Formats: sequence, structure tokens, C-alpha cells
Amino acid sequence: MSHLKRAVALGALLGLGAIAGLVLAGRLALTTPTAAAPPPQVPVPAIATTPGPAGLPDLSSVAERAVQSSTNISSTKMIRVRTDPFEDFMFGRRGGEMIQPSQSLGSGVIVSADGFVLTNNHVIGDDRGLRVEGLEIKVTLPDGRELEATIVGTDEATDLALVKVEATGLTPMPWGDSSKLRIAEWVLAIGNPYQFNQSVSLGIVSALARPEQFVDFIQTDAAINPGNSGGPLINARGELVGINTQIFSQSGGYEGIGFAIPSNLAREVMDDLIKFGEVRRGSIVGLAQLTALTVEQARDNDIATIPGVYVRNLYRNSTAIRAGLRPGDLIVAVNGRDVTDLASFSRLVAAEPIGSTAKVDVIRDHARLTLNIPIEQMPSRR
Repeated sequence: MSHLKRAVALGALLGLGAIAGLVLAGRLALTTPTAAAPPPQVPVPAIATTPGPAGLPDLSSVAERAVQSSTNISSTKMIRVRTDPFEDFMFGRRGGEMIQPSQSLGSGVIVSADGFVLTNNHVIGDDRGLRVEGLEIKVTLPDGRELEATIVGTDEATDLALVKVEATGLTPMPWGDSSKLRIAEWVLAIGNPYQFNQSVSLGIVSALARPEQFVDFIQTDAAINPGNSGGPLINARGELVGINTQIFSQSGGYEGIGFAIPSNLAREVMDDLIKFGEVRRGSIVGLAQLTALTVEQARDNDIATIPGVYVRNLYRNSTAIRAGLRPGDLIVAVNGRDVTDLASFSRLVAAEPIGSTAKVDVIRDHARLTLNIPIEQMPSRR
């Protein structure tokens, strides 16, 4: 009997040990394996990548050539400004106006060997409606010479200006085709940021066709700061593809978003300024108020939801009225090219030859009509 009790006791002990082992094993499996040996590595397949170019272009050589076509520009003008009547009374001054100097600094690009320099309109002193008493423009060439410049012409709509210095044998920058730019293409911005002469910054084309009324801007992350305005944006071949003009900034400095006027547009403006002294831009005379409609507005006004520009008002006895355009029309095409918004309409009409007749498609009472409307010279804003 004692032997039987010993056997039962030994069996019970063995059973309890087995159970304890299972419980302990279960607990170890649920804990984090921090102190345990690392699990065996499972091979991860490599991500397939497309081989890149053999190497970047020699941007140092490109930049060295490009700075020989870049200039610094300063303009000083005397303007008349209205004085504060209260300050006039306090300081015993005569009320009215006073003259004060205003200075602007920026950059430019040499576009001909005989002294034509392209820049921004605001660099040479956009007067913003103030009366200019005197304007002095100085261009500092890459060799350090500072020369007085005369204005050939300006275009406020594109913020471009062309000036001329009396010099020969300059190094013009070769023109590039801005229509061939691609997103993520390398570009260099050259200019005079914060008066640091001939500064070069590297970036890519971040986006294309950022539209305003007459310009489809090039967006770049090449650093552009105050003073870069009017300077060149060049591609990796050293060709002029844009004129740097503005930045998006909440601090006043570089935040990674800059904009340039495409070189193809800049060249057209320059050619007009040389030939006519102004930009010859087509217009339909008599359009008083145009708006782009949302789908909801079109539905609420029982207008077809085709993209276009809605004519709200027209001037009496105008060219547009005589050609058959009416308030309530939705303009959807100009010479067969679709109108998607106000900017596209402005550019399509502006590109038409002055004195020609454009076929303008409109939606009226749910029917599509084609009107023959004369194209006239856009009136100057000044």
C-alpha cells in the first residue's frame, strides 16, 4: 500500500510539473521577445528602381557662363505723395503734396550684345498710379561697369520691362523653349538677392502652367528672394527658360515656392516692345463684367454646365454688342479653342491678331451659337 501511495504521489508530482511547464511556456510566448534571441530574418525582395541618368550636367560651368549674362538693376525715382492734413497742421506745413525718393533693386538678363536687358516692370519702378517726377535706372554689368539705362517699354500685365544701355560686345543669354520644360527638371535661378551679387540657386521645376490673366507661370523651388526679381531662370543647358518675378511667402523670404514668367512669353513681349514700344494684345471691346461660374451657379441660373465664361454686363453701343454678344451668354470657345476660365479666355483673345475677326462660340438659351467678333487693340492701363 505504501508503494502504491508513493507511485500515485510521484505521478501527481510529474503531472503538476507538466502542467506548470505548459503554463510557463504559454506565458513566455505572449511576452515581448526583448530578452530572447532575435527571430530568424526573412529575406525581403528588393524594390525595383529605374536607373537614373549617368550623372548630373556640369552645373558649375553652366552657372559660370550664365552669370556673364546677368545684371543688377537699381532704379530711383522722385514721387509726389499726399501729405497728412493733421501732420501738416502740427508741423506748420502747407497742405497738399511732397516729393520723396523711392528706390527699387533687382536683377536683369542681357538679351542682346548691343545692350538690351530684360527685367521685371516692378524692378524699374512701377509707379502704381503715383505721378513720377524723375526716374533713374542703373544697370551693373558682370564686369562691374555701372551704366545708365533708358526704358524701351514696359508691360504691366506680364510684369516685364525692357531697358537699353549703351554698350557693345555683351554676352547675351541663349533663349530656351519654355514649352519643353518638364516637371522635376533641374533649373538655376540667378540674381541679386538681398544685394548679394550674382547669386546662383539650384532647384527643380515644381509645377507648370500656374495661370494668371496673361501668364502661365513656371513654379520652382530654386531659391528666389527679394532682389532676384527680373533675373534669369535657366535650364541645365544654360538656356533662358524664365524670368523670375515673384515668390509665395508668409515671412517675406524664401519658402520653397517661386514663380517665373516663361521665356516664350517673355520673348514675344520683348519683340513687341522693341517694334511698337508697347505690347500688341488683342481685346474684345465692350465686355463690362465677366465671371467664371461654378456648377451650382450654372444650375441655379439654368445655364448649361459647360466650362466657360459668363457675360454679366456689356457696354452700350460697343463692338461686342454690335457683333451680337448679349448679357447672359456663356462664352465657351474662341476660334475653336475651348474657354475653361477667365485666364484662358484672356490669353486666347490676346493672342489674336489685331484687326482680325474671331469666331466666338456662346451658349444662349441652351443652344450653341457662333459670333464673328472684331479683335481690337487692348486699351493701355496707364
